Amino acid sequence: MEFQTPDGMSRRHFMRHMAAGAATLPALDFIAHVRANADELKKRRKSCILMWMSGGPPSIDIWDLKPGSKNGGEFQPISTKGDLQISEHMPKTAQVMDNLSVVRAMSTREADHGRGRYYMHTAYVPNPTVVHPAFGSVVSYELGTKRKELEIPAFVSIGGGGSSPGFMGMAHAPFLVDNSGSIRNASMGDLGPDRLNQRLSMLGVVEDNFIGSQRGDSGQAHKDIYQKAVNLMTSKQMAAFKVNDEKKEILDMYSPTPVAGAMGMGGGNQFGRSLLMARRLVESGVPFVEVDFGGWDLHANVFQTLKTQRLPQLDAGIAGLTADLKQRGMLDDTVLVWMGEFARTPRINQDVGRDHWAASWSVMIGGGGLKGGIAVGETDKDGTSVSSDKSYQPGDIWATVAHALGIPLDTVHTSKRGRPMKIANGGTAIKELIG
Repeated sequence: MEFQTPDGMSRRHFMRHMAAGAATLPALDFIAHVRANADELKKRRKSCILMWMSGGPPSIDIWDLKPGSKNGGEFQPISTKGDLQISEHMPKTAQVMDNLSVVRAMSTREADHGRGRYYMHTAYVPNPTVVHPAFGSVVSYELGTKRKELEIPAFVSIGGGGSSPGFMGMAHAPFLVDNSGSIRNASMGDLGPDRLNQRLSMLGVVEDNFIGSQRGDSGQAHKDIYQKAVNLMTSKQMAAFKVNDEKKEILDMYSPTPVAGAMGMGGGNQFGRSLLMARRLVESGVPFVEVDFGGWDLHANVFQTLKTQRLPQLDAGIAGLTADLKQRGMLDDTVLVWMGEFARTPRINQDVGRDHWAASWSVMIGGGGLKGGIAVGETDKDGTSVSSDKSYQPGDIWATVAHALGIPLDTVHTSKRGRPMKIANGGTAIKELIG
């Protein structure tokens, strides 16, 4: 029997992942190094920011344009500071593309939203016998547990519904916040410190009695989780979520002008401010942050929607994040990944939209010491198939990220049923990016 709070599962689910950090202690020499060289260590902490384009973005209109083709659509390519061209509606990003690269030879087999999301997040296709962890949970386990100075969760998801930690357990589930940094159930509301302490004291009595009844270890685990939640609420590291504390020039770097239909968080676009929050979080030591930017399921009116809504936000956000990380000396330690669950069809449908497509599409990746300014692989002149010798799977993307983060690619985890699971499903780091 599991102890439950009066307000049910949502509260319990939230509190469970506060247990992140309850892992083995690092070696004593590492602790000494942290104390003696805290600033230097902070500069070298590796992190990943995943920009998740929920719905499936049309990479043929963003990263791999086909001018002159019947599938090319309305947009034209422009040159960048790298050795590749991108959409004319991404002019700010074009100026930082020497730091970013595009894998243009993705060929995945899942064109359903749910299955595609699972596959791209975990590198495994859905399987009824096991729930695989999202890669953010893998990073939380591999890196977050070693950062004992980190008081906030090691995997934060901004604006999205979150992904499963699978067999990694709830300690490595994503910590969900909205685009303003608000955290459900983490506010004391109208409770003052005295009333809060009184309620916690009463809860302690109930839990101590439950633990004393010797009904298993769930009672002690529940008590420990609540204590971690209280500690989290009082941590100074929670300031990382307060984006509006930034100076105006930094806010403007991510979203210099309001975008129609995207107002919020101090007047700028939500995606840009979410990326700024992500930068603040990795600066505080969080090793994995996912930023959800939805609205890409463009079965109709694709070009107008891209031009007026999606691409202005995307362009300002990516360019602002890249430039900000670089000027702070953080870009070489922060891997940036942009992708959705699949892309959109090269063929333009009767509603001037593009449908689901997983056969030939692009993922953007950069930072983290990876090679920037290049395109890896290519598609044919109409964008309908991968024309290069090699195509890539999500495992190859995550293997590249793992390499950049310093996580050994021979790492093997064990599922709840004792099955060995290779990191990134045995994917191979992309040699053109890692040198």
